[in-house]
Amino acid sequence: MNDIVSAILLGFIEGLTEFLPVSSTAHLLLFQDMLGFKPPGDVFPIVIQFGAILSVVAAYWRKFWDVLTGLPGDPRARHFAAGVVIAFLPAAVVGLLLHDFIKTVLFSPDIAPYVIAIALILGGVLILLFERVAPRPIYRDADRLPFAKCLQIGLYQVLAIVPGVSRSGATILGGELLGIERKTAAEFTFYLAVPTMLGASVLDLYQNRALLTFDAGFTIAVGFVVSFLVAFVVVKTFIGFVGRYGLKPFGWYRIAAGVVILTIMAL
Repeated sequence: MNDIVSAILLGFIEGLTEFLPVSSTAHLLLFQDMLGFKPPGDVFPIVIQFGAILSVVAAYWRKFWDVLTGLPGDPRARHFAAGVVIAFLPAAVVGLLLHDFIKTVLFSPDIAPYVIAIALILGGVLILLFERVAPRPIYRDADRLPFAKCLQIGLYQVLAIVPGVSRSGATILGGELLGIERKTAAEFTFYLAVPTMLGASVLDLYQNRALLTFDAGFTIAVGFVVSFLVAFVVVKTFIGFVGRYGLKPFGWYRIAAGVVILTIMAL
């Protein structure tokens, strides 16, 4: 298939799934393989993921601007910024230490489909279970979460280094288990995604800089734009959906998707 068409399809898939607790990485890996998408595939997924992340900045630009301008004198802005940094650190440290292992082992073509399928099924079961036993929420303000809770959310985010474990699912569900109201956990997850994916994008772009020819750059740009536009719509609607329906629909979807993958692999 033409690379531009593949870039549009993959950009749409990334934008749709980045903030849903279904693992955008899993969907990208599987569909990239189905489409026969080749280099710049090594760098393409992380860049279009960053396109989705930038949709958060666009959707919440006023929030980010107020925090940035308020850092010198607004204690609330400083608390929010510090909380996001604290939550970001665990994934940053583990990601740097295990980067080569993650890329060469967990994302190996021979292993990744099985890891993804099992992670999807287990994650779906955990969503259905933990949604039932999550404690009554205590924390309802994403700007004022205690630093200890921010760190714990960051530790949950580390689980997403495994393909098939959704970053947003891990942090939202983890937040619920910590007594954070579901919509508040989803909002904080959006904010946390910005430094997390920015760091991953910079690292992967640097390590794959030799692949960035003009043609490759144009293909990446197309996927980036599509991902940004689709994710912007998702960001605007996801918190309301989660607040109304919870994560259970995604839990059932994950289980079904994992079973389908394992069935296909067994054929």
